[in-house]
Amino acid sequence: MDAKKTTAKVTIIGAGFVGSATAYTLMLSGLISEIAIIDINVDKAEGEVMDLNHGVPFVSPVKIHVGTYEDCSNSDIIIISAGVNQKPGESRLDLLKKNTEVFKNIISNITRYAANNPILLVVTNPVDILTYVTCKISGFPENKVIGSGTVLDTARFRYLLAYHVGVDARNVHGYIIGEHGDTEVAAWSISNIAGIPIDAYCEKCKRCKDKIRREEIFTEVKNAAYKIIKKKGATYYAVALSVRRIVEAIARNENSVLTVSSLLRGQYGLDDVCLSLPTIVNGRGIEEVLEIPLSSREKELLNKSANSLKDVLRKLDLPG
Repeated sequence: MDAKKTTAKVTIIGAGFVGSATAYTLMLSGLISEIAIIDINVDKAEGEVMDLNHGVPFVSPVKIHVGTYEDCSNSDIIIISAGVNQKPGESRLDLLKKNTEVFKNIISNITRYAANNPILLVVTNPVDILTYVTCKISGFPENKVIGSGTVLDTARFRYLLAYHVGVDARNVHGYIIGEHGDTEVAAWSISNIAGIPIDAYCEKCKRCKDKIRREEIFTEVKNAAYKIIKKKGATYYAVALSVRRIVEAIARNENSVLTVSSLLRGQYGLDDVCLSLPTIVNGRGIEEVLEIPLSSREKELLNKSANSLKDVLRKLDLPG
């Protein structure tokens, strides 16, 4: 989008838990001048729009309405949160094949109207695979296709570290990289609190007898979604806030570093796969994917994550 703009139009495809919560966080942000919501279930979209519009007097001026794919023609950012839910007994690959077909239909409708190449922000899981699918079938410039990636995983990581040491999470720095899923990687080697490496901080902390239990914290991060889904059926509040953060970086042309998913082109020797790495995000979308100094073990795990995703991609019917 134009770096000089201070407001933007966003179209959200999918009015489920994540899509509607995202619309709510964007409505509160004051960044967005217009939000269009598209869903195959028009009644659901209409209900969400009515509910949101009744709160308009409490926020900065924003137009919220039920959309059609024609709204893509003048949207700055298109958020895709639509998809099929996994059924009991259904394999991950079966689900992925279904969602790939859903995405082929969504992307064909977007490209029919979006001649201005807006930024496509993919949120539907498995997000790295579907970001890759979107790259391949949309024909959009690679910097314009972004997955929400491990932005939320990184937030969970920072929160749990902050809770453990009793420090404001905004002063805890670290990244979860790789797949948003079972093969994600905690970049412990560069994690720090106010610039102090984690182990050095622990030596002086004295809040507990043990050092930071790395495996315990990482497992909690990796399995957080499973636990939440088991207890309440879905995750959406923190997901929506992470999407809002990405939109904010784009709309404000911030050059912020976020662990979004994008198509890699040689970083760490990886190519033609979408993974999350610290990435400069601005009004153009992806400005630069950064190669942070990882340990040899972290690089090994990142490669394992990439290979795991490539194994899945080989089983999909996608353009070369």
